[in-house]
Amino acid sequence: MAIRYDRPVSSAARVSRLLGAFSLVLALAVLIAHRFGGLATPYLVLLLIAAAGFALLAALLAAVGLRSLWTSGAEGGLAALAALIYAAFPLGIGAFAAERFLTLPDTYDVSTDPVSAPDWLSTPKADQIWLKRNLVTPEDREKQLAAYPELTGRRYEGALDRVLEAVRKVAKQSGFVIIRSSGTSEPDRDPEDRPAKPGAGDEAVADAPGIIPVPTPRPYDDDVAKLIRGANGVTLQASHRTLILGLRFDILIRLREEAETTFVDIRVASRYGQHDLGFSAEVAGDYLKALDAELLGIAGG
Repeated sequence: MAIRYDRPVSSAARVSRLLGAFSLVLALAVLIAHRFGGLATPYLVLLLIAAAGFALLAALLAAVGLRSLWTSGAEGGLAALAALIYAAFPLGIGAFAAERFLTLPDTYDVSTDPVSAPDWLSTPKADQIWLKRNLVTPEDREKQLAAYPELTGRRYEGALDRVLEAVRKVAKQSGFVIIRSSGTSEPDRDPEDRPAKPGAGDEAVADAPGIIPVPTPRPYDDDVAKLIRGANGVTLQASHRTLILGLRFDILIRLREEAETTFVDIRVASRYGQHDLGFSAEVAGDYLKALDAELLGIAGG
């Protein structure tokens, strides 16, 4: 007569699978609702924290189930493995956010001109709900300089109107929606200094590249910088929403011209929360890189 052994069943493993599946569904649902629905960002953050918490609990219970399988041969190994697979996505989001929260400066507003950041044409307003935020201080700007030393303004050797055309083009390509502008693309200058419009036989001359725009860091505290900040120019304010997560940002692009040099500064602020997890700096940096490529490409064409 065959002897049959009854294996114990790990309740922790079974519960972990349910919690892991719930955390995955919750994370995916709130991400979709935020990107394509009307879920506000503060609720997105709150629900993602909850999903990560459930995922962490599922992973702990799965570890208990696997330990029971190892020590007493309890059933539940497959359930524990499924729980770990389900929990991986929400745990990954939580780990990514936690790492950036702890290592990057606690700010939501970055500018390539930390000494005299461009002023908003229309102050962004959003209901923070439970995500409270403080005003940006000079100390915050110093933290930004330390964390993102590569985030500097650009100086291009070219007329403002030409750089402005590239600024608008790259803004459109980057998904920026310009909502307000101020200033003029034709700064005050003598009529003799203005370029003449090409005639019928000037097409070849018009197609020739002018002065090649060369991006260089702008000085912050010298007399030239002060002169540029007070010069005529153009300021554009835009809004932006990231492609995948649907996070919202407010953007300000300031152009100032002195002689044949045009300075471009950008300011980016996340719409919600005190800590932007470094996304504002990424938006600004990606835009400036694309602008460099666009202007150098035009000059080289």
